[in-house]
Amino acid sequence: MPTSLLRRPVYTTLMALLLHVVISAPAVADSGSRDGTGSGGRDGIGIKLLEVPANRMDDPRSRVFIVDHVNPGTTFTRSLEVYSTSREPQHVELYAAAAGIRGGRFTFAPDRTSNELSEWVRLNRSSVDLPANGRTRVKATVAVPQWASKGERYAVVWAQVSSDKPGAKGNVKLVHRVGIRSYLDVGLGGEPPSDFEIGEVVPGRTEDGQLKIVVDVSNTGERALDFGGELSLSDGPSFLRAGPFPVNRDTTLAPGDQGNVVALMGDDLPAGPWRFHLTLRSGRISHTATGTLTFPEKPGTSGLPGSLDSPWTLALAGAGLVALIAGAVLLVAFRRFRARRPSPTRGSA
Repeated sequence: MPTSLLRRPVYTTLMALLLHVVISAPAVADSGSRDGTGSGGRDGIGIKLLEVPANRMDDPRSRVFIVDHVNPGTTFTRSLEVYSTSREPQHVELYAAAAGIRGGRFTFAPDRTSNELSEWVRLNRSSVDLPANGRTRVKATVAVPQWASKGERYAVVWAQVSSDKPGAKGNVKLVHRVGIRSYLDVGLGGEPPSDFEIGEVVPGRTEDGQLKIVVDVSNTGERALDFGGELSLSDGPSFLRAGPFPVNRDTTLAPGDQGNVVALMGDDLPAGPWRFHLTLRSGRISHTATGTLTFPEKPGTSGLPGSLDSPWTLALAGAGLVALIAGAVLLVAFRRFRARRPSPTRGSA
């Protein structure tokens, strides 16, 4: 890992996690999306990265998550910003806790559960007191021990506010926390490759009638992937075009895992048939699939898998187009040749 870091604000905020209500219990099981606002509304808190490694400026994931590959015995830092959108002062606790990947989702361990990676993270402040709409910097130092084994590990750096409120059945503890994910791969040599494959593209409708596609994806690389992308439709009834429509951004696959991503398209489009153009990406890796599909008419159902264009199909289509153009050129040349030939002279009677 390069020691030089490009210090610049990363204005994307992370993971607006749900407000959790726990009655007479300190542990909180968090869930949520990585693509929220990073705060719990206008009276919440947020946390964001302030620097990106120089060798990862072209990796969108490194702008919002701590993503890196290091050798055993490496120590590195990241600067973070914790901020408040509240009109009241906020006491914010700061800590690292365990995380994992299960069922195609990045999962958060309850409360302050630790793992190897979270124990390697040290914050220069365990808590901060923010004034109304205040903000402050925090430094996270990650010290990987020399004995660390090869593999990728996951954790979250959390900012948390808590309050106790009286209730009819005892005290109610309100806990709100937001965090920055960490994906750290450890091993000698260069970074392991990342890649994925796109499988079936299945059209369907939700229970309330919205069009959707469900895309099978497989992580064929050696690092975890977070998926984003978009879908465009063309050549529909009356030559309609639609999109691009974003795919959901809550699918995370560990190496070797399979899962799916979903794109929603509303309920005001005809069933088809359509040609589709799907692009999926994770960090620096991007793949595209094209083909045809038709959506089912009934809500809550799925249609037949879309027909994907294979490389042979595209090659044959390209060859056919070349042959068609060549034929047209030969036909025009032949007609010009005939027009220029002198006509035979008739003899006199």
